[in-house]
Order: sequence, then C-alpha cells, then structure tokens
Amino acid sequence: MLRSEKKTFVSELEKIYQDANSVIITHYHGLTVSQITNLRKTLRENGASFKIVKNTLSKIAATNVKLTYDPEVFSGPTAIAYSKDPVAAAKGVVEFAKANDNLKVIGGIVNDKILNVGEVQQLAKLPSLDQLRGKIVGILQAPAANLVRIVQAPAGSLARVVQAYSEKNS
Repeated sequence: MLRSEKKTFVSELEKIYQDANSVIITHYHGLTVSQITNLRKTLRENGASFKIVKNTLSKIAATNVKLTYDPEVFSGPTAIAYSKDPVAAAKGVVEFAKANDNLKVIGGIVNDKILNVGEVQQLAKLPSLDQLRGKIVGILQAPAANLVRIVQAPAGSLARVVQAYSEKNS
C-alpha cells in the first residue's frame, strides 16, 4: 500500500470512528469472498457496513480521533462492522457468526464504551432502533384508538336502539 493510500485509508477510518455509534471488531480468517459479500449485503440491509482493516492503520485512526479502545483487539485478520444504530452492527455480525464459525466477534465500541464478546452478544439481543420506534408509535396510538371507540360506542348504541324501535313500530 502506498503512503498516499495509507493516508486515505486512515482518514476513511477516522470518519467511520467519528460517525458510527457502534463498531464491532471481528476476525474473519477462513471466510470466502462470497461469504464476506453475503455478510456485507445482510449488514447493508440493516443499516450497517463491514470493512476489512489493517491493524496498524486502524490503531492510528482510533488514536487520531481519541477513540477509547483496547489495542489487543487489533491483531490478526481484523474487520469491523459499524453503524449509526448501536444495535444493527452487533445483531448482524452475531447472527452471521452463529451460522459461520470462521467469523469471530472480538469485541466492540458502542458510544465510546468498550464491550467484550459477551456484551456484544447481549447488545445483539436488543431490538433495533426502528423496532423500538415502532413499539413507541404503537403505544402512543393505542390510547387514541381506544378513545375513538369509546366516543363512537354511544352513537352506535343509540343507532341500534332507534333501528330496533323503528322495526318494532313497522
């Protein structure tokens, strides 16, 4: 890799580390190109990305943006999964790792907090940001729907009484 390419790579990683709320560090040794492509596709569908990184350059980028990290995680064949949603990257990587033994979750950084493998797996069990938003909207809509039913009930009852009375007198 040329010096100019290294600078570009470091600046890309710095941008990722600054923008992402979640960075999950993995080892990908033994994955085929098609498996990595499938992983990337799955992550992309959920709003996350996957990037193979050079350890030394990744450490430089993390240091430049003052990211708190454990230097030991950047060793071996390293790749990162990252996303703005704190759960999306963890969920995608952990699900893929369950089906494929060649992808190993090493740790993660979520909102400047270092996570170990167990914490990343716990994070993956949480609902995504979109799922939480859907639940909140459902909770907020339920009282309005109940209110509409309550308001309409007396009118419906009155209409049934009037109809029964008219049928009786006919």
